[in-house]
Amino acid sequence: MKRVTGIGGIFFKAKDAEAMRAWYKNHLGIDVQPWGGAAFDWTDEAGKPVAGTTAWNISPMEGDEYAPSKAPFMVNYRVADLDALLDALRAEGCNVLGKAEESEYGKFGWVLDPEGNKVELWEPPPGQ
Repeated sequence: MKRVTGIGGIFFKAKDAEAMRAWYKNHLGIDVQPWGGAAFDWTDEAGKPVAGTTAWNISPMEGDEYAPSKAPFMVNYRVADLDALLDALRAEGCNVLGKAEESEYGKFGWVLDPEGNKVELWEPPPGQ
C-alpha cells in the first residue's frame, strides 16, 4: 500500500498572524488570501498545471485546531487511500485521532507522531 504521496499543506501559528501574513506577502510574494493562506497549484517542469495543490496557512496562536498537539504547526500529507492507511496505523499501534472526516475537499484523518505533533492525512477528491 502506498502511504504518503506528497505534501498537501503547511499550517503554522504566529503571535501576530496578520503581520506574518503581510511579511510573507510583501517579502516573499506569497499571494495571501482573506482566509489567511495561499494555495500553490502544482505544475510540471514546463509550468503547465497538473492535478494538485499545496495549501499554506498562518493562524493565530490562540486557536486550537492542532489540538491535542501543543506544537505551533501541522503538516498535511497527501495520501492515496486514507481509510486503508488509518487501519494500518491503528494496527501498528499509532495514536490515530477519532474518525476520518469527509467534505467537498476530500477525506481527512489525523494521527499523533511519537512527540505528540498532530499530523493531518488528506485523500483528495477523485481527479485531484
